[in-house]
Amino acid sequence: MPNSFVTKKGIPFISISDLKKMYVYFKRVFDFFSALSLLIAISPVFIVLAFFVKINLGSPIFFKQARAGKGMKPFDLMKFRTMKDQRDEKGDLLPDEYRQTKFGSMLRSSSLDELPELIHIIKGEMSVIGPRPLPMKYNPYYREEELRRFDVRGGLITPDSVDESPIISWDKQLKYEADYAKDLCFSLDLKIFISVFKILFKRQTSEYGSFIRKELNIEREYMFKS
Repeated sequence: MPNSFVTKKGIPFISISDLKKMYVYFKRVFDFFSALSLLIAISPVFIVLAFFVKINLGSPIFFKQARAGKGMKPFDLMKFRTMKDQRDEKGDLLPDEYRQTKFGSMLRSSSLDELPELIHIIKGEMSVIGPRPLPMKYNPYYREEELRRFDVRGGLITPDSVDESPIISWDKQLKYEADYAKDLCFSLDLKIFISVFKILFKRQTSEYGSFIRKELNIEREYMFKS
């Protein structure tokens, strides 16, 4: 038995860090098989949603954007589109509030737009539970303590699901995510998983689907002002 697992008296011992490493391995195995099973099970729903996105919002069916994963490694996140592709006379996309639709807001409120992220979980780019993968342009705007969020894979179900409100500030979200990465364990994942059902219900009865939060790089532009 390796020395790191044995005390001076020869009693088997596993440290907190060793337990965390073991759990990370278990978590990845669980992520793969649960995401694969769920994707197969909901494939008819997936196809129906793709059809309605095509009818209501047009092509392309999927929204793709470079996001920062574990270690800030970029990957192209894929979701169902929730907005129209309306542009101005210069060819630039109109602001989000002009491209929203009731159908798109429903997809966001129910989180059905995030079902394609199961593919990223299978590929190992994401986890079932973890920090929300955010755009690469936000990378310079994290505070030092918030960078801990990149120690783990981004997730489909996010740590802020335990909050009472479905709409929270950037500061609060990023603290939840940094704390999650620091305290990662089975009991924390279980707490978040149970909480997500309550927060999904609250999203249906709030303005979450139509709420547009100021982008992090705009909210924190003061960080680069002299």
